[in-house]
Amino acid sequence: MEEAEGSGKDERWSLQGMTALVTGGTKGIGHAIVEELAGLGANVHTCSRTESELNNFLLQWKAKGFQVTGSVCDVSDQAQTEKLINTVSSEFKGRLNILVNNVGNNIGKMVTDYTAEDVSFLTSTNFESAFNITILAHPLLKASASGSIVFFSSIGSIMPAYLGPIYGANKGKLCFYYIEEGHGEAIGTSKSRTALGRLGEPKEVSAMVAFLCLPAASYITGQIICVDGGMTVNAIYFPK
Repeated sequence: MEEAEGSGKDERWSLQGMTALVTGGTKGIGHAIVEELAGLGANVHTCSRTESELNNFLLQWKAKGFQVTGSVCDVSDQAQTEKLINTVSSEFKGRLNILVNNVGNNIGKMVTDYTAEDVSFLTSTNFESAFNITILAHPLLKASASGSIVFFSSIGSIMPAYLGPIYGANKGKLCFYYIEEGHGEAIGTSKSRTALGRLGEPKEVSAMVAFLCLPAASYITGQIICVDGGMTVNAIYFPK
């Protein structure tokens, strides 16, 4: 009896045998998330726009004993995203447990200096890519019967972001579209979570992402969680 209870507890804190897709997994927080999930036993597929960079990290992850594969993909491109999901479906036999929408970008300017091209690029990268990849991954998440989705927003979506107004607006739209309007919850059996973190603290943010994907956190859904070292509490973000 004691062994059975111990086994059950371990399963709640493990991702062994689960499958995960992490976008933008070769830099910063995305890289940390790949290693966090793989370290907990997940089979991870990630993507990058740069083939040489991706291949370099795939070799490093293999040397560490992590089960990580990858694709060259710009998730702001619909055709490339469709190809990515097809690859993931084939690799994971039509099932996906975890989707982490990590990709994001900013162009630091005052709001009056943005061009129409700047706004289009930021919207495509920060909002539309997450929307499109989630819709495409929906059948795979539903097939797993235990899907988890993590959307990356930013504390810039709830606080003024110096030289990042369009970025903040996009991330705010992502946050409230999926969470408050319930669109993420509508994706079959998947759970919608948004981790708000600041760059420079990838280990702390990746730990929260991994926790939200664990069976132990299965009752946490539709939440906005700030992982920011107290920045929002102190109302300090990108001061001039």
